[in-house]
Amino acid sequence: MTGKETGILFMKRNSTINIIRLIIRYIILIIIAIIMVGPFLWLLSNSFRAGGNIYSLSLIPEKITFHNFIYVWEKYSIGKSTFNSFYVAGLTILFNLILCSLAAYPLARMEFPGRNFIFFLILSTMMVPFQLIMFPLFKICVDLQLKDTFMGIILPFSVGAFGVFLIKQFYITIPKELEESARIDGAGDLMIWAKIMFPLTKPALATLAIFTFVGSWSSFLWPLIILQSEEKFTLPLIVSSLMGVFSGDWHYLAAASVISIVPVIVFFLILQRYFLEGMIVGAIKG
Repeated sequence: MTGKETGILFMKRNSTINIIRLIIRYIILIIIAIIMVGPFLWLLSNSFRAGGNIYSLSLIPEKITFHNFIYVWEKYSIGKSTFNSFYVAGLTILFNLILCSLAAYPLARMEFPGRNFIFFLILSTMMVPFQLIMFPLFKICVDLQLKDTFMGIILPFSVGAFGVFLIKQFYITIPKELEESARIDGAGDLMIWAKIMFPLTKPALATLAIFTFVGSWSSFLWPLIILQSEEKFTLPLIVSSLMGVFSGDWHYLAAASVISIVPVIVFFLILQRYFLEGMIVGAIKG
């Protein structure tokens, strides 16, 4: 066998091995996807069932009905609680995008004593469990008369260490020549942030918006502590209260759960094109 034939045989063997490895990877990914998506498909299937065994292996209901959605929407104020959740999540996102950006700008672009130490202190707050600060935070909200108000839910989470870190890493990647040109034209720090830096951070802002929306939308413990009036309840509180009401009919509970999940999926699909770019910001320069 000549050297050329040996080389061709070696290349074919490597190509076969690579194809086998690729097939194995896809099989593993498909199995993981089934495990992750399976519970949601089961929940979605039961939300459209008119009745029957909720543990049926068939994901396609024999009779599809929208009665479960209509019933929980009209009878248990799902619409009102959904509006409350959108209101809380919307303001929480707005405050986070503005305040985290303002906090990240000097940490990324300005030189002052103790800058790295301040940034380290901000990051260290991520290691503190929420349960540890829950009671003093509740006391502060009571003293500020924020109990049983939407602001009592929003303000404690209006800025976070993760958001400051994410946007700071993105600011570092922006060329300094843009700032220098703006300063030559007479722009101040606030103007540079508002007109140049903030608009250029769309991927990071979209990523932060997704994480903030998911966190605010699915928040249960803190709204349960702060809110007392049922007309102000957010969607997770209403869905949780239905567990006792529909303990004998899980189809209604499944419908309410699907209603609470769909906005998160839609919000992610809207911003997904910015999500990946924003997530890899820290790997570009850090």
